[in-house]
Amino acid sequence: MNFSKLTAYLNTLEEKYGVHGLDMKITRGHETVYRCMLGHSDYERKTPVSERDLYNIYSASKVITMTGVMQLIEQGKLGLNDPLEKYLPEFAHMRYATDFKMGEFPFRWPDENSQLVPAQNPMRIHDLMSMTAGMSYDVASTPIRKVVEETHGEATTRQVVTAMAQMPLLCEPGTRYSYALGHDVLAAVVEVVTGMTFGAYMKRNVFEPLGITEMYYQVPAGEEHRLFAQYGKDWDTGKIKRDESMIYRITKNYESGGAGLCTTVDEYTKVLEALANGGVGRTGGRILKQESVLAIGRNWLTEQELADFSRTGKEGYGYGLGVRVLIDGTKSKSPVGEFGWDGAAGAYALVDPKNHIGMFYTHEILGMIEAYSEIHPTLRDLAYEAMGF
Repeated sequence: MNFSKLTAYLNTLEEKYGVHGLDMKITRGHETVYRCMLGHSDYERKTPVSERDLYNIYSASKVITMTGVMQLIEQGKLGLNDPLEKYLPEFAHMRYATDFKMGEFPFRWPDENSQLVPAQNPMRIHDLMSMTAGMSYDVASTPIRKVVEETHGEATTRQVVTAMAQMPLLCEPGTRYSYALGHDVLAAVVEVVTGMTFGAYMKRNVFEPLGITEMYYQVPAGEEHRLFAQYGKDWDTGKIKRDESMIYRITKNYESGGAGLCTTVDEYTKVLEALANGGVGRTGGRILKQESVLAIGRNWLTEQELADFSRTGKEGYGYGLGVRVLIDGTKSKSPVGEFGWDGAAGAYALVDPKNHIGMFYTHEILGMIEAYSEIHPTLRDLAYEAMGF
């Protein structure tokens, strides 16, 4: 294996894109075959990137959440076709906005002043997982703001998700793909099914079996200094500047299944490695059956939903249960069935069950569209080229 081209490319990212620091790790089987850390982890750019750095990985959290949910499905405690209202009755009578135009930009999330009609289809568990439940990603909605204010910023996951049930849908459930808060709702479902907080369940059943000790839904007190410096790219000027915002940890007690995790690269790759090896980690701990891993990594979208998903720009991919899924092998050097997801600040996760490859890359720059359209696909293809594919 020769990773020289990949390393050379990583070394161009600061000058070309303004990436101040990055980390990338690749595993095959249960061996680490590549690791590259470049740049600095602090705003002053004096502290070199290290293995101890904590990253807000945003939507790369979804891969982890799907692992926990699929465990409950394996055990028969939760069904893919179960209606959401079976676990969260507040979602029994949803309404959707007839005046919301899917795919049109710019857009405004629907609210109580929109043209609303009762939804006829139930929201099913697999709809939440595959982003076809019709929900929005409006974390600043009136119901959410209200519960945050009423609880003085201490609302639990269950309380915030109950508020989400008051938010209008974008469309009839089960008919369109819309990237949304469904995985946050699933965190509340996990709490109802298990009687545990979402974080406690994930720690006991996903993190501990893999030897993970540093994966958090809230940054622990005293560890804030380890957070990787986060920047944001201004869409109008293109300038990259300091940005410490994190809007998805809605309250200090909220555990976001969709975007809440903070962790190190080493810890996150333990999950990817397990998924790439039939659900078994380097510790020997099993977190999922092989069939469950393959269910996550197959396309779940209809033709119309695939058309909706195509607007994300992920060429050659469909969408599975919380992950992109490669369905056209001519568009990538990775094989059909490769899956994973990314994060708002630049994280990129890849699982290849066929070749037992796990790959994770991260930097911390919000709003950098080029990360998804240019950097991630290039990293993927250079990595596969290096490994002889």
